[in-house]
Amino acid sequence: MTVREFMKRNFRHFNSAVCVDAAQGWITHLQKPGKMMLTLAGAMSTAELGISLAEMIRQDKVHAITCSGANLEEDIFNLVAHKHYLRVPHYRSLTKDDEQNLLEKGMNRVTDTCIPEDTAIRRIEKEMLKLWKKADESGKSYFPFEFIYQLLDQPRIQKAFEIDPKDSWVLAAKEKQLPIITPGWEDSTLGNVFVSHVIKRDIRYFHVVKSGLEQMAHLVDWYREQSQHYHMGFFQIGGGIAGDFSICVVPLLKQDLRENVPLWSYFCQISDSVTSFGSYSGAVPNEKITWGKLGVDTPSFIIESDASIVAPLIFNYVLGN
Repeated sequence: MTVREFMKRNFRHFNSAVCVDAAQGWITHLQKPGKMMLTLAGAMSTAELGISLAEMIRQDKVHAITCSGANLEEDIFNLVAHKHYLRVPHYRSLTKDDEQNLLEKGMNRVTDTCIPEDTAIRRIEKEMLKLWKKADESGKSYFPFEFIYQLLDQPRIQKAFEIDPKDSWVLAAKEKQLPIITPGWEDSTLGNVFVSHVIKRDIRYFHVVKSGLEQMAHLVDWYREQSQHYHMGFFQIGGGIAGDFSICVVPLLKQDLRENVPLWSYFCQISDSVTSFGSYSGAVPNEKITWGKLGVDTPSFIIESDASIVAPLIFNYVLGN
């Protein structure tokens, strides 16, 4: 029995039924033909979502990604330092002293998984600093994802892979030359590291890394071009800036630039945020109609569940596995 057959057989009601509807809707959207923007909040890279997401990218089921800076960098950390990660399955019972001990061992905890400071973060810092300095000295600037793509071209990084490269979604995105938008990149570990090197004068200018505003302009160009030929879909994992930033490109084009572009023609969100007062992550899709993002006829789905469980199921459904 395939994943698709299993889900059709067993997922008939409530959140499970929406998983099937959303996955089938994704397939229908691509057939229009359509393209899909995927957004990643939370710690999906450390949850190793790349195991299923990378294949979605390779098979042209995803065509652009908006994610937090943490998701961009943590896929790379895992790619080169996976053997040094520490899993803490009893994380719910850790004491403050236990957490302090992890800190002193250089283990940065993300729920049940600890990212090693030296073999992941500081190792990548050394390589990124070389790229930042080179751009600084030549008077060039790049988007965060472009620097990561440059990093993945380095033979010393390629030789350091500690997982099967096919399980890295960023590597798959590089191979397909997908745009990766990272609003709020300065909130990431590498963003903090970059600022520290500017303050220390290792790098002269902040604009070596292009800003969030420049990323929005880049997204405008991408949406304007793609929407001339394809229906544009939006699949959101989590909430926050990763989702809100990119979905806003439509009202920017329509309301601020007065251009006649189509609304997003498919929308799905996986979120464990309960619908509540003033919550973006917990807002129902219909609210987006009032902001000029979705239309009355846009197929819209919301799955209130754990994305680390639900997303791989939906991906494998779409892939026909």
